[in-house]
Amino acid sequence: MTDTMPIRPENKARYPRDWKQIRAAILERAKNACEQCGITNRIWRNNRTNAWTQRKDIADRWEKTGDSVTRIVLTIAHLDHTPENCDPANLRALCQRCHLAYDANHHQRTAYETRRKGKAIGDLFDANP
Repeated sequence: MTDTMPIRPENKARYPRDWKQIRAAILERAKNACEQCGITNRIWRNNRTNAWTQRKDIADRWEKTGDSVTRIVLTIAHLDHTPENCDPANLRALCQRCHLAYDANHHQRTAYETRRKGKAIGDLFDANP
């Protein structure tokens, strides 16, 4: 398992070559915790008992007993949703939950635009002459 959020192949060219170093600097600035809620990076949560651990062996034991386990991995959010803008003031270390919440409106807009484009193309070819 990697410690980073995968970058979609179609967006990879939008990130600078030194993205790993930029990410590390933002995590260091954030003291390896979510800058929104404060949760620690690389921590496991037992979803049944709400217990937390930074030890993989304990998380593995929980899973072997049938408990659902979530691993928290911090992501780096671009506040303006532009991967090319890597100014530290535009970047925040966020857990998956906070990152998804921050991006919710943006995701809703882009999903609408994507559906609209698909419908417009369909309308163009499906039109009755």
